[in-house]
Amino acid sequence: MTDFSGDAQAMSLVAFCAVATITLLLCVMTGPDSDDLDEFYTGYSSLSPMRNGLAIAGDYISAATVLGTTGVIALCGYDGIVLALSTALSLMLLMFLLAEPLRNAGRFTMGDALARRMPGRGVRIAACAVTLAALVPLMLVQLAGTGQLLAFILGFSSDRLKTGCIIGLGVLMISYAAIGGMKGTALIQILKMVMLLGSGAVVAVLVLQRFDWDPTALFDAAAERSGVGPAFLESGLQFAGGPHPRLDMISSQFAVVLGGACLPHITMRMYTASGARQVRRSMSWAVSSVAVFVLVITVVGFGATALIGREVIAGADPQGNTAYLIGSRAAFGVEVSAAETFLFTAVTTAIFLTVLASVAGMILACANSLAHDVFATRVQELSGRREMMLARLSALAVGVPTIILATLVQHHSLQPLVTLSFTLGASAIAPALVYSLFWRRYTRTGLLWTLIGGSLVVLVLMPGTNLVSGSPVSAFPDADFNWFPFTTPGLVSIPAGFAFGWLGTVVSGRRKIEEQRRQYEAVEGWILAGAVRRGD
Repeated sequence: MTDFSGDAQAMSLVAFCAVATITLLLCVMTGPDSDDLDEFYTGYSSLSPMRNGLAIAGDYISAATVLGTTGVIALCGYDGIVLALSTALSLMLLMFLLAEPLRNAGRFTMGDALARRMPGRGVRIAACAVTLAALVPLMLVQLAGTGQLLAFILGFSSDRLKTGCIIGLGVLMISYAAIGGMKGTALIQILKMVMLLGSGAVVAVLVLQRFDWDPTALFDAAAERSGVGPAFLESGLQFAGGPHPRLDMISSQFAVVLGGACLPHITMRMYTASGARQVRRSMSWAVSSVAVFVLVITVVGFGATALIGREVIAGADPQGNTAYLIGSRAAFGVEVSAAETFLFTAVTTAIFLTVLASVAGMILACANSLAHDVFATRVQELSGRREMMLARLSALAVGVPTIILATLVQHHSLQPLVTLSFTLGASAIAPALVYSLFWRRYTRTGLLWTLIGGSLVVLVLMPGTNLVSGSPVSAFPDADFNWFPFTTPGLVSIPAGFAFGWLGTVVSGRRKIEEQRRQYEAVEGWILAGAVRRGD
Protein backbone atom coordinates (compact mmCIF):
# COMPACT_ATOMS: atom_id res chain seq x y z
CA MET A 1 0.00 0.00 0.00
CA THR A 2 2.99 2.33 0.29
CA ASP A 3 4.03 1.87 -3.35
CA PHE A 4 2.63 4.24 -5.97
CA SER A 5 1.77 3.33 -9.54
CA GLY A 6 3.85 4.49 -12.47
CA ASP A 7 0.92 6.59 -13.73
CA ALA A 8 0.67 8.41 -10.40
CA GLN A 9 4.43 9.03 -10.33
CA ALA A 10 4.47 10.34 -13.91
CA MET A 11 1.47 12.59 -13.33
CA SER A 12 3.03 13.91 -10.11
CA LEU A 13 6.30 14.75 -11.88
CA VAL A 14 4.46 16.61 -14.65
CA ALA A 15 2.32 18.42 -12.08
CA PHE A 16 5.40 19.45 -10.07
CA CYS A 17 7.04 20.97 -13.15
CA ALA A 18 3.82 22.74 -14.15
CA VAL A 19 3.31 24.19 -10.67
CA ALA A 20 6.91 25.41 -10.47
CA THR A 21 6.58 27.15 -13.84
CA ILE A 22 3.18 28.71 -13.15
CA THR A 23 4.08 29.99 -9.68
CA LEU A 24 7.33 31.52 -10.95
CA LEU A 25 5.40 33.29 -13.72
CA LEU A 26 2.92 34.58 -11.14
CA CYS A 27 5.79 36.07 -9.12
CA VAL A 28 7.22 37.75 -12.24
CA MET A 29 3.82 39.17 -13.22
CA THR A 30 3.01 40.48 -9.74
CA GLY A 31 6.55 41.58 -8.82
CA PRO A 32 6.91 45.12 -7.43
CA ASP A 33 8.50 48.10 -9.12
CA SER A 34 12.20 48.51 -8.51
CA ASP A 35 11.82 51.41 -6.05
CA ASP A 36 8.47 50.82 -4.35
CA LEU A 37 9.14 49.55 -0.82
CA ASP A 38 5.49 49.46 0.24
CA GLU A 39 4.66 47.20 -2.67
CA PHE A 40 7.60 44.86 -1.98
CA TYR A 41 7.16 44.67 1.81
CA THR A 42 3.34 44.80 2.12
CA GLY A 43 1.87 44.52 -1.39
CA TYR A 44 0.26 47.94 -0.81
CA SER A 45 -1.98 46.20 1.78
CA SER A 46 -4.23 45.53 -1.22
CA LEU A 47 -5.32 41.95 -0.47
CA SER A 48 -8.92 41.44 0.61
CA PRO A 49 -9.45 39.97 4.12
CA MET A 50 -10.28 36.57 2.64
CA ARG A 51 -7.15 36.43 0.46
CA ASN A 52 -4.96 37.86 3.21
CA GLY A 53 -6.40 35.34 5.67
CA LEU A 54 -5.64 32.46 3.31
CA ALA A 55 -2.10 33.84 2.86
CA ILE A 56 -1.64 33.97 6.66
CA ALA A 57 -2.93 30.41 6.98
CA GLY A 58 -0.63 29.37 4.13
CA ASP A 59 2.40 30.78 5.90
CA TYR A 60 1.30 29.18 9.15
CA ILE A 61 0.69 25.69 7.75
CA SER A 62 4.16 24.57 6.73
CA ALA A 63 5.28 21.23 5.36
CA ALA A 64 6.32 20.36 8.92
CA THR A 65 2.68 20.78 9.95
CA VAL A 66 1.22 18.85 7.02
CA LEU A 67 3.65 15.93 7.23
CA GLY A 68 4.95 16.02 10.79
CA THR A 69 1.69 16.63 12.66
CA THR A 70 -0.17 14.08 10.55
CA GLY A 71 2.63 11.64 11.34
CA VAL A 72 2.29 12.25 15.08
CA ILE A 73 -1.48 11.68 14.80
CA ALA A 74 -0.93 8.42 12.89
CA LEU A 75 1.72 7.12 15.31
CA CYS A 76 0.58 8.57 18.64
CA GLY A 77 -3.17 9.01 18.29
CA TYR A 78 -4.53 11.21 21.08
CA ASP A 79 -1.25 13.08 21.55
CA GLY A 80 -1.26 13.97 17.86
CA ILE A 81 -4.77 15.43 18.15
CA VAL A 82 -3.60 17.58 21.08
CA LEU A 83 -0.66 18.80 18.98
CA ALA A 84 -2.97 19.66 16.07
CA LEU A 85 -5.37 21.53 18.36
CA SER A 86 -2.42 23.41 19.90
CA THR A 87 -1.51 24.53 16.38
CA ALA A 88 -4.96 26.04 15.88
CA LEU A 89 -4.96 27.52 19.39
CA SER A 90 -1.68 29.31 18.70
CA LEU A 91 -3.18 31.21 15.77
CA MET A 92 -6.27 32.05 17.84
CA LEU A 93 -3.98 33.47 20.53
CA LEU A 94 -2.31 35.68 17.93
CA MET A 95 -5.70 36.78 16.61
CA PHE A 96 -7.17 37.82 19.96
CA LEU A 97 -4.05 39.18 21.66
CA LEU A 98 -1.39 40.39 19.24
CA ALA A 99 -2.70 40.80 15.67
CA GLU A 100 -4.17 44.29 15.84
CA PRO A 101 -1.48 45.84 18.10
CA LEU A 102 1.20 44.30 15.87
CA ARG A 103 -0.37 45.82 12.77
CA ASN A 104 -0.61 49.23 14.45
CA ALA A 105 2.91 49.21 15.91
CA GLY A 106 4.84 47.83 12.95
CA ARG A 107 5.36 48.78 9.35
CA PHE A 108 7.42 46.17 7.49
CA THR A 109 9.16 43.86 10.01
CA MET A 110 9.09 42.67 13.61
CA GLY A 111 11.96 45.08 14.24
CA ASP A 112 9.64 47.97 13.36
CA ALA A 113 7.13 46.86 15.99
CA LEU A 114 9.79 46.52 18.68
CA ALA A 115 11.50 49.79 17.75
CA ARG A 116 8.25 51.76 17.89
CA ARG A 117 8.81 52.29 21.62
CA MET A 118 12.56 51.70 21.83
CA PRO A 119 14.31 53.06 18.73
CA GLY A 120 17.88 52.06 18.17
CA ARG A 121 19.97 49.96 15.85
CA GLY A 122 20.82 47.49 18.63
CA VAL A 123 17.15 46.55 19.03
CA ARG A 124 16.75 46.04 15.28
CA ILE A 125 19.92 43.94 15.00
CA ALA A 126 18.80 41.74 17.91
CA ALA A 127 15.36 41.34 16.28
CA CYS A 128 17.01 40.35 12.99
CA ALA A 129 19.33 37.86 14.72
CA VAL A 130 16.41 36.16 16.48
CA THR A 131 14.43 36.14 13.21
CA LEU A 132 17.25 34.27 11.48
CA ALA A 133 17.81 31.92 14.42
CA ALA A 134 14.12 30.99 14.53
CA LEU A 135 13.44 30.63 10.80
CA VAL A 136 16.62 29.10 9.35
CA PRO A 137 16.16 25.77 11.23
CA LEU A 138 12.56 25.57 10.01
CA MET A 139 13.70 26.25 6.44
CA LEU A 140 16.25 23.45 6.76
CA VAL A 141 13.46 21.08 7.78
CA GLN A 142 11.35 22.01 4.76
CA LEU A 143 14.21 21.74 2.26
CA ALA A 144 15.96 18.68 3.69
CA GLY A 145 12.68 16.81 3.92
CA THR A 146 11.88 17.63 0.31
CA GLY A 147 14.46 15.22 -1.11
CA GLN A 148 13.09 12.35 0.99
CA LEU A 149 9.52 13.27 0.10
CA LEU A 150 10.08 13.43 -3.64
CA ALA A 151 12.07 10.19 -3.51
CA PHE A 152 9.12 8.54 -1.77
CA ILE A 153 6.58 9.87 -4.29
CA LEU A 154 8.61 9.39 -7.47
CA GLY A 155 10.28 6.13 -6.48
CA PHE A 156 13.98 6.99 -6.69
CA SER A 157 16.61 6.42 -4.01
CA SER A 158 19.77 8.09 -5.30
CA ASP A 159 21.30 10.54 -2.83
CA ARG A 160 22.47 12.69 -5.72
CA LEU A 161 18.92 13.05 -7.00
CA LYS A 162 17.71 13.96 -3.52
CA THR A 163 20.42 16.59 -3.19
CA GLY A 164 19.56 17.90 -6.65
CA CYS A 165 15.92 18.29 -5.59
CA ILE A 166 16.98 20.29 -2.55
CA ILE A 167 19.19 22.62 -4.61
CA GLY A 168 16.61 23.08 -7.36
CA LEU A 169 13.78 23.84 -4.96
CA GLY A 170 15.98 26.17 -2.93
CA VAL A 171 16.86 28.21 -6.01
CA LEU A 172 13.20 28.35 -6.97
CA MET A 173 12.17 29.60 -3.53
CA ILE A 174 14.85 32.28 -3.48
CA SER A 175 13.44 33.45 -6.81
CA TYR A 176 9.91 33.61 -5.37
CA ALA A 177 11.01 35.82 -2.48
CA ALA A 178 13.35 38.07 -4.49
CA ILE A 179 11.08 38.57 -7.49
CA GLY A 180 7.55 38.40 -6.10
CA GLY A 181 7.94 40.15 -2.77
CA MET A 182 5.00 40.09 -0.38
CA LYS A 183 2.28 40.04 -3.02
CA GLY A 184 3.87 37.31 -5.13
CA THR A 185 4.44 35.00 -2.19
CA ALA A 186 0.90 35.73 -0.95
CA LEU A 187 -0.57 34.50 -4.23
CA ILE A 188 1.42 31.27 -3.93
CA GLN A 189 0.21 30.82 -0.35
CA ILE A 190 -3.41 31.30 -1.46
CA LEU A 191 -3.02 28.74 -4.25
CA LYS A 192 -1.41 26.35 -1.79
CA MET A 193 -4.27 26.66 0.72
CA VAL A 194 -6.95 26.15 -1.93
CA MET A 195 -5.24 22.97 -3.18
CA LEU A 196 -4.35 21.71 0.29
CA LEU A 197 -7.83 22.18 1.75
CA GLY A 198 -9.61 20.98 -1.39
CA SER A 199 -7.62 17.78 -1.91
CA GLY A 200 -7.39 17.09 1.84
CA ALA A 201 -11.14 17.45 2.32
CA VAL A 202 -11.82 14.94 -0.47
CA VAL A 203 -9.39 12.43 1.07
CA ALA A 204 -10.99 12.90 4.51
CA VAL A 205 -14.42 12.25 2.99
CA LEU A 206 -13.10 9.05 1.33
CA VAL A 207 -11.64 7.87 4.65
CA LEU A 208 -14.89 8.48 6.51
CA GLN A 209 -16.80 6.73 3.73
CA ARG A 210 -14.67 3.62 4.31
CA PHE A 211 -16.00 3.56 7.91
CA ASP A 212 -19.65 4.29 7.10
CA TRP A 213 -19.32 7.93 8.22
CA ASP A 214 -18.77 6.88 11.82
CA PRO A 215 -15.79 8.64 13.48
CA THR A 216 -16.01 6.28 16.45
CA ALA A 217 -15.53 3.29 14.16
CA LEU A 218 -12.52 5.06 12.62
CA PHE A 219 -10.92 5.69 16.02
CA ASP A 220 -11.58 2.14 17.22
CA ALA A 221 -10.09 0.66 14.03
CA ALA A 222 -7.01 2.90 14.39
CA ALA A 223 -6.54 1.80 18.01
CA GLU A 224 -6.89 -1.85 17.01
CA ARG A 225 -4.24 -1.59 14.28
CA SER A 226 -1.91 0.65 16.29
CA GLY A 227 -0.33 -2.24 18.16
CA VAL A 228 -0.79 -0.49 21.51
CA GLY A 229 -4.55 -0.93 21.95
CA PRO A 230 -6.51 1.59 24.05
CA ALA A 231 -3.31 3.52 24.85
CA PHE A 232 -3.52 4.91 21.32
CA LEU A 233 -6.57 6.92 22.38
CA GLU A 234 -5.05 8.08 25.66
CA SER A 235 -2.47 10.72 26.55
CA GLY A 236 1.21 9.88 26.95
CA LEU A 237 2.18 7.75 23.95
CA GLN A 238 4.29 10.38 22.15
CA PHE A 239 6.76 10.84 25.02
CA ALA A 240 6.37 7.40 26.59
CA GLY A 241 10.09 6.65 26.22
CA GLY A 242 11.21 9.79 28.06
CA PRO A 243 11.88 10.14 31.80
CA HIS A 244 9.08 12.70 32.32
CA PRO A 245 6.38 12.10 29.68
CA ARG A 246 3.72 14.36 31.24
CA LEU A 247 6.06 17.31 31.64
CA ASP A 248 7.44 16.72 28.14
CA MET A 249 3.90 16.89 26.80
CA ILE A 250 3.20 20.17 28.60
CA SER A 251 6.51 21.64 27.45
CA SER A 252 5.85 20.70 23.84
CA GLN A 253 2.35 22.17 23.83
CA PHE A 254 3.53 25.43 25.41
CA ALA A 255 6.19 25.78 22.71
CA VAL A 256 3.63 25.26 19.94
CA VAL A 257 0.92 27.49 21.42
CA LEU A 258 3.19 30.41 22.35
CA GLY A 259 5.78 30.09 19.61
CA GLY A 260 3.99 28.95 16.46
CA ALA A 261 2.08 32.09 15.58
CA CYS A 262 4.80 34.46 16.85
CA LEU A 263 7.38 33.37 14.27
CA PRO A 264 8.39 36.36 12.12
CA HIS A 265 7.09 35.03 8.79
CA ILE A 266 3.61 34.92 10.38
CA THR A 267 3.73 38.29 12.14
CA MET A 268 4.91 40.06 8.97
CA ARG A 269 1.55 39.21 7.38
CA MET A 270 -0.16 41.51 9.91
CA TYR A 271 1.34 44.51 8.11
CA THR A 272 -0.40 43.62 4.86
CA ALA A 273 -3.82 44.54 6.30
CA SER A 274 -4.96 48.09 5.53
CA GLY A 275 -6.73 48.67 8.85
CA ALA A 276 -7.77 47.25 12.21
CA ARG A 277 -11.05 45.86 10.89
CA GLN A 278 -9.25 44.23 7.96
CA VAL A 279 -6.68 42.52 10.18
CA ARG A 280 -9.44 41.11 12.40
CA ARG A 281 -11.34 39.78 9.39
CA SER A 282 -8.13 38.39 7.89
CA MET A 283 -7.34 36.52 11.10
CA SER A 284 -10.89 35.14 11.21
CA TRP A 285 -10.36 33.62 7.76
CA ALA A 286 -6.93 32.32 8.78
CA VAL A 287 -8.16 30.67 11.99
CA SER A 288 -11.14 29.12 10.18
CA SER A 289 -8.87 27.70 7.45
CA VAL A 290 -6.43 26.25 9.97
CA ALA A 291 -9.29 24.74 12.02
CA VAL A 292 -10.66 22.99 8.91
CA PHE A 293 -7.20 21.70 8.09
CA VAL A 294 -6.78 20.34 11.63
CA LEU A 295 -9.96 18.31 11.12
CA VAL A 296 -8.64 17.06 7.77
CA ILE A 297 -5.28 15.84 9.08
CA THR A 298 -6.95 14.25 12.11
CA VAL A 299 -9.16 12.13 9.85
CA VAL A 300 -6.33 11.35 7.40
CA GLY A 301 -3.87 10.48 10.20
CA PHE A 302 -6.27 8.12 11.96
CA GLY A 303 -7.34 6.76 8.59
CA ALA A 304 -3.76 5.87 7.71
CA THR A 305 -3.36 3.88 10.94
CA ALA A 306 -6.78 2.24 10.64
CA LEU A 307 -6.31 1.19 7.01
CA ILE A 308 -2.68 0.05 6.86
CA GLY A 309 -1.44 -0.10 10.45
CA ARG A 310 0.98 1.85 12.61
CA GLU A 311 3.84 -0.57 11.95
CA VAL A 312 3.74 0.02 8.19
CA ILE A 313 3.72 3.81 8.68
CA ALA A 314 6.70 3.67 11.07
CA GLY A 315 8.50 1.35 8.66
CA ALA A 316 8.16 3.85 5.82
CA ASP A 317 9.40 6.70 8.05
CA PRO A 318 10.11 6.45 11.81
CA GLN A 319 8.81 10.01 12.28
CA GLY A 320 5.62 9.30 10.31
CA ASN A 321 6.27 12.05 7.77
CA THR A 322 4.84 9.94 4.95
CA ALA A 323 1.58 9.17 6.79
CA TYR A 324 -0.37 11.88 4.93
CA LEU A 325 0.60 10.41 1.57
CA ILE A 326 0.13 6.80 2.68
CA GLY A 327 -3.24 7.62 4.21
CA SER A 328 -4.35 9.38 1.04
CA ARG A 329 -3.32 6.41 -1.08
CA ALA A 330 -5.00 3.93 1.27
CA ALA A 331 -8.28 5.85 1.14
CA PHE A 332 -8.66 4.90 -2.55
CA GLY A 333 -8.56 1.16 -1.87
CA VAL A 334 -6.78 -1.54 -3.84
CA GLU A 335 -8.21 -0.74 -7.25
CA VAL A 336 -7.25 2.80 -8.23
CA SER A 337 -9.18 4.48 -11.04
CA ALA A 338 -7.97 7.29 -13.28
CA ALA A 339 -9.98 9.79 -11.23
CA GLU A 340 -8.35 8.59 -8.01
CA THR A 341 -4.91 8.78 -9.62
CA PHE A 342 -5.70 12.37 -10.57
CA LEU A 343 -6.81 13.12 -7.01
CA PHE A 344 -3.68 11.58 -5.55
CA THR A 345 -1.64 13.73 -7.92
CA ALA A 346 -3.52 16.75 -6.56
CA VAL A 347 -2.56 15.69 -3.02
CA THR A 348 1.13 15.31 -3.86
CA THR A 349 1.11 18.60 -5.77
CA ALA A 350 -0.48 20.37 -2.81
CA ILE A 351 2.30 19.08 -0.55
CA PHE A 352 4.93 20.09 -3.10
CA LEU A 353 3.38 23.57 -3.26
CA THR A 354 3.34 23.69 0.54
CA VAL A 355 7.11 23.24 0.63
CA LEU A 356 7.62 25.91 -2.03
CA ALA A 357 5.33 28.47 -0.40
CA SER A 358 6.49 27.89 3.19
CA VAL A 359 10.19 28.36 2.52
CA ALA A 360 9.57 31.32 0.19
CA GLY A 361 7.69 33.10 2.99
CA MET A 362 10.46 32.39 5.49
CA ILE A 363 13.19 33.56 3.13
CA LEU A 364 11.21 36.75 2.50
CA ALA A 365 10.86 37.42 6.25
CA CYS A 366 14.60 36.92 6.81
CA ALA A 367 15.55 39.03 3.79
CA ASN A 368 13.20 41.84 4.80
CA SER A 369 14.64 41.91 8.30
CA LEU A 370 18.24 41.94 7.06
CA ALA A 371 17.61 44.69 4.54
CA HIS A 372 15.28 46.89 6.57
CA ASP A 373 16.47 46.37 10.16
CA VAL A 374 20.22 45.97 9.66
CA PHE A 375 21.42 47.54 6.40
CA ALA A 376 18.85 50.30 5.81
CA THR A 377 19.21 51.69 9.34
CA ARG A 378 22.97 51.98 8.87
CA VAL A 379 22.68 54.32 5.91
CA GLN A 380 20.77 57.55 6.34
CA GLU A 381 18.12 58.30 3.70
CA LEU A 382 18.66 55.09 1.77
CA SER A 383 16.65 55.22 -1.45
CA GLY A 384 13.78 52.80 -2.05
CA ARG A 385 15.55 51.33 -5.06
CA ARG A 386 18.70 50.56 -3.09
CA GLU A 387 16.81 49.09 -0.13
CA MET A 388 14.82 46.82 -2.42
CA MET A 389 18.03 45.69 -4.09
CA LEU A 390 19.42 44.96 -0.62
CA ALA A 391 16.30 42.92 0.20
CA ARG A 392 16.72 40.85 -2.95
CA LEU A 393 20.42 40.31 -2.30
CA SER A 394 19.54 39.40 1.30
CA ALA A 395 17.20 36.71 -0.01
CA LEU A 396 20.18 35.27 -1.86
CA ALA A 397 22.45 35.67 1.19
CA VAL A 398 19.98 33.75 3.38
CA GLY A 399 18.92 31.19 0.79
CA VAL A 400 22.29 29.92 -0.43
CA PRO A 401 23.71 28.95 3.01
CA THR A 402 20.33 27.41 3.87
CA ILE A 403 20.49 25.21 0.77
CA ILE A 404 24.03 24.09 1.62
CA LEU A 405 23.09 23.30 5.22
CA ALA A 406 19.97 21.42 4.08
CA THR A 407 22.06 19.10 1.91
CA LEU A 408 24.26 18.36 4.95
CA VAL A 409 21.46 17.59 7.43
CA GLN A 410 19.16 15.65 5.10
CA HIS A 411 20.21 12.26 6.50
CA HIS A 412 19.69 13.24 10.15
CA SER A 413 16.52 13.47 12.22
CA LEU A 414 15.00 16.91 11.64
CA GLN A 415 12.76 16.99 14.72
CA PRO A 416 15.33 18.96 16.82
CA LEU A 417 15.25 21.76 14.23
CA VAL A 418 11.44 22.01 14.36
CA THR A 419 11.54 22.09 18.15
CA LEU A 420 14.33 24.68 18.10
CA SER A 421 12.31 27.08 15.91
CA PHE A 422 9.10 26.84 17.91
CA THR A 423 10.90 27.06 21.24
CA LEU A 424 12.80 30.17 20.14
CA GLY A 425 9.50 31.71 19.10
CA ALA A 426 7.97 30.94 22.50
CA SER A 427 11.03 31.81 24.63
CA ALA A 428 12.34 34.98 22.95
CA ILE A 429 9.89 36.42 20.42
CA ALA A 430 6.61 35.88 22.29
CA PRO A 431 7.72 37.55 25.56
CA ALA A 432 9.38 40.40 23.65
CA LEU A 433 6.18 41.12 21.70
CA VAL A 434 3.87 40.80 24.71
CA TYR A 435 6.01 43.05 26.90
CA SER A 436 6.63 45.61 24.12
CA LEU A 437 2.98 45.91 23.16
CA PHE A 438 1.37 45.86 26.60
CA TRP A 439 3.83 46.63 29.44
CA ARG A 440 4.25 50.36 30.01
CA ARG A 441 7.49 50.13 32.02
CA TYR A 442 9.30 47.75 29.69
CA THR A 443 12.76 49.13 28.89
CA ARG A 444 15.28 48.74 26.10
CA THR A 445 17.51 46.70 28.40
CA GLY A 446 14.59 44.42 29.24
CA LEU A 447 13.89 43.92 25.53
CA LEU A 448 17.48 43.01 24.72
CA TRP A 449 17.68 40.68 27.71
CA THR A 450 14.47 38.97 26.55
CA LEU A 451 15.65 38.44 22.98
CA ILE A 452 19.22 37.47 23.79
CA GLY A 453 18.66 35.70 27.11
CA GLY A 454 15.65 33.67 25.96
CA SER A 455 17.52 32.59 22.82
CA LEU A 456 20.68 31.64 24.71
CA VAL A 457 18.77 29.45 27.18
CA VAL A 458 17.20 27.54 24.28
CA LEU A 459 20.52 27.18 22.45
CA VAL A 460 22.25 25.93 25.61
CA LEU A 461 19.57 23.43 26.61
CA MET A 462 18.62 22.07 23.19
CA PRO A 463 21.84 20.04 22.56
CA GLY A 464 21.28 18.23 25.87
CA THR A 465 17.86 16.84 24.93
CA ASN A 466 17.28 13.30 23.66
CA LEU A 467 16.10 14.76 20.36
CA VAL A 468 19.75 15.48 19.58
CA SER A 469 21.43 12.37 21.04
CA GLY A 470 20.85 9.36 23.25
CA SER A 471 17.94 7.71 21.43
CA PRO A 472 17.50 5.69 18.21
CA VAL A 473 15.44 8.48 16.57
CA SER A 474 17.66 11.40 17.62
CA ALA A 475 19.75 13.47 15.24
CA PHE A 476 22.91 11.66 16.38
CA PRO A 477 21.72 8.17 17.42
CA ASP A 478 25.25 6.78 17.84
CA ALA A 479 26.26 9.48 20.34
CA ASP A 480 25.01 10.15 23.85
CA PHE A 481 25.59 13.57 25.37
CA ASN A 482 22.04 13.79 26.66
CA TRP A 483 22.06 15.62 30.01
CA PHE A 484 18.80 17.61 30.01
CA PRO A 485 15.97 15.61 31.67
CA PHE A 486 13.24 16.75 29.23
CA THR A 487 12.70 16.14 25.55
CA THR A 488 12.11 19.82 24.78
CA PRO A 489 13.58 22.85 26.62
CA GLY A 490 10.38 24.92 26.64
CA LEU A 491 9.45 24.15 30.24
CA VAL A 492 12.61 25.99 31.36
CA SER A 493 13.31 28.40 28.49
CA ILE A 494 9.82 29.95 28.18
CA PRO A 495 9.63 31.13 31.82
CA ALA A 496 13.28 32.19 31.53
CA GLY A 497 12.48 34.42 28.52
CA PHE A 498 9.75 36.24 30.43
CA ALA A 499 11.94 36.41 33.55
CA PHE A 500 14.85 37.95 31.60
CA GLY A 501 12.52 40.69 30.32
CA TRP A 502 11.30 41.48 33.81
CA LEU A 503 14.80 41.37 35.33
CA GLY A 504 16.34 43.50 32.58
CA THR A 505 13.64 46.11 33.15
CA VAL A 506 14.15 46.10 36.92
CA VAL A 507 17.92 46.60 36.68
CA SER A 508 17.44 49.50 34.24
CA GLY A 509 16.67 51.80 37.16
CA ARG A 510 13.67 53.89 38.14
CA ARG A 511 14.58 56.77 35.82
CA LYS A 512 14.67 54.55 32.72
CA ILE A 513 11.45 52.81 33.75
CA GLU A 514 9.60 56.10 34.16
CA GLU A 515 11.01 57.36 30.87
CA GLN A 516 9.76 54.26 29.08
CA ARG A 517 6.37 54.59 30.76
CA ARG A 518 6.00 58.12 29.41
CA GLN A 519 7.14 57.04 25.95
CA TYR A 520 4.66 54.17 25.93
CA GLU A 521 1.80 56.45 26.98
CA ALA A 522 2.68 58.68 24.01
CA VAL A 523 2.19 55.80 21.54
CA GLU A 524 -0.33 53.71 23.49
CA GLY A 525 -3.23 54.97 21.38
CA TRP A 526 -1.36 54.05 18.19
CA ILE A 527 -0.52 50.55 19.36
CA LEU A 528 -3.73 49.46 21.04
CA ALA A 529 -6.37 51.35 19.07
CA GLY A 530 -4.67 52.42 15.84
CA ALA A 531 -5.40 56.05 16.63
CA VAL A 532 -2.70 57.15 14.21
CA ARG A 533 -1.92 55.29 10.98
CA ARG A 534 1.46 53.55 11.09
CA GLY A 535 4.23 55.43 9.37
CA ASP A 536 2.56 58.81 10.02
